[in-house]
Amino acid sequence: MKKTVKLWHALVVLGITIALMASSILELDNPLFMGVDEVHAPMFLGVCAAAIMALCIGFKWDELEKMMLDGIYQALQSIIILAVVGILVGVWIDAGVVPTMIYYGLKILSPKIFLVAVVLICSITSLATGTSWGTMASMGVAFLGISYGMGLNPAMTVGAVLSGAYFGDKMSPLSDTTNLAPAMAGTDVMTHVKFMMLPTGITYAICLVVFLIFGFTGVSGAADMSQAAALGAAIADIFRVNPILILPPVIVIAAIAMKVPALPGITLGIFSGGLLGMIFQPDCTLGSLLVASYGGFSLDASTGLEAVDGLLERGGIESMLFSISLTIIAMMFGGIMEGTGMMGVVVEQIKKLVHSPAGLVTATEVTCVISNATMPEQYISIIIPGRMYAEEYRKMGLHPACLSNALESSGTVTSALVPWNTCGAYIHSTLGLTAWGAGGYGVFAIFNWLMPLVNILMAFVGLTVADLENVRLAQKKKKA
Repeated sequence: MKKTVKLWHALVVLGITIALMASSILELDNPLFMGVDEVHAPMFLGVCAAAIMALCIGFKWDELEKMMLDGIYQALQSIIILAVVGILVGVWIDAGVVPTMIYYGLKILSPKIFLVAVVLICSITSLATGTSWGTMASMGVAFLGISYGMGLNPAMTVGAVLSGAYFGDKMSPLSDTTNLAPAMAGTDVMTHVKFMMLPTGITYAICLVVFLIFGFTGVSGAADMSQAAALGAAIADIFRVNPILILPPVIVIAAIAMKVPALPGITLGIFSGGLLGMIFQPDCTLGSLLVASYGGFSLDASTGLEAVDGLLERGGIESMLFSISLTIIAMMFGGIMEGTGMMGVVVEQIKKLVHSPAGLVTATEVTCVISNATMPEQYISIIIPGRMYAEEYRKMGLHPACLSNALESSGTVTSALVPWNTCGAYIHSTLGLTAWGAGGYGVFAIFNWLMPLVNILMAFVGLTVADLENVRLAQKKKKA
């Protein structure tokens, strides 16, 4: 049987999946899904829809099974990191590392500058390490605790964390996505980073101004420093706070900055945190660390402060099972969509609408967003559009950095805005919030949703498109 994939095949599957996910995440008033507030089962129904459509097209089950396994394989590195970060958070809380960071943060930061400080510190951390995930697991968890202590909106704090973390991840030469995007486009890392500076810098400046306005208007009036004092006192009652306990995050940052791979770098943080915990915390033992590694840290008794209890009782591999299981299901869906070519026919239709360099940049970014939603893994949203559009950029005589910039300006940053994407699921497990719905961080993740819009706007102005031949002539003239 001939396997002819048509546009309507893909649109039906995408329509069903999007409707299912929206009914769950946004808690729409849908009688079929009343009371459903999680995404695993709706995502699995999306897998079923994709599989049934593929079988109707003519694919065999053995082929679909391989596609699903291939999809999962592409996300295995993310799954491993999820598990290891869960261990890190559990150990760091039991060892007093995270509580110490929160304690001193409450002493130093004021509500008016808090959000801007969060963006800046997370930016520096992510630039130095090249990892937004590591930044969220360390600085993000600490800043979230500080925001609870100040009585601030946690969604706003998470938005500031993501804005800083993804800015650093996008611009750091140490970042995997910053290396992957130019590799797909056909340029080098430093050319890619230099080309991103203008649109990324403008977006980042806007973010800082907006968070500064938040700090001097709505945030400062809502801050309750008595709650901060109570949180600090509660932490000091449970843990022995010592500046030396800030060393494990420094070790992780230094290790990754020295180009130690992410997993060994995070593992160094786990071992250094556990060792210091057994030295400084009376109740921290090898046994308690092992328990926290899987089940997370657990208080012996409630502190009486809900914010403290909710903040400290987290971490462990078990806390990451939500993200790990969702990643597996989502990548089953992505594997079918890519392997059958259903994603490809959608992209081909988008390419037909492209008649200008700015239109090509827009099409690239739209494809990256669709990839993040339908084949929900950040790397795939860079790899697949990169492969599909590279030739189109060459045909238009555009520099490959135009493509790599578009890939990073959408594929990298919008992954955090899709709750069932590996990045969105990771944020939910690490920071406890989802992107959309009641209390969602999406609207406050300003850098993440503004970056693709700024880049498209600048493409139409002509600032993020560059003619390849003119670039070459400019380089020769500079050398001469």
